[in-house]
Amino acid sequence: MCCLLAVILFLGPRIGAILWWFFSPLRFDLVFNSILWPILGIIFAPWTTLAYVAVGVDGVTGLEWVLIIIAILVDLSSYGGSAYGNRDTFKR
Repeated sequence: MCCLLAVILFLGPRIGAILWWFFSPLRFDLVFNSILWPILGIIFAPWTTLAYVAVGVDGVTGLEWVLIIIAILVDLSSYGGSAYGNRDTFKR
């Protein structure tokens, strides 16, 4: 059950971003200038990419920065959580 939850949390935002890109490509075109940044964002920082696409059409201003910062923290915590979970892997 734990592995299923981890897979859903890992793939969920990536699948969501890909589906959003598939069904609303104009929004991604308005936010990003090239195809490179959304692809890298979906691979390495999916929550930040989703947040930026949600609020970045007219530019990020005011309280929208709070959403971006929370998304960055969620992305960083996912990397930090996996590092913490694997801390005893190489001990003998």
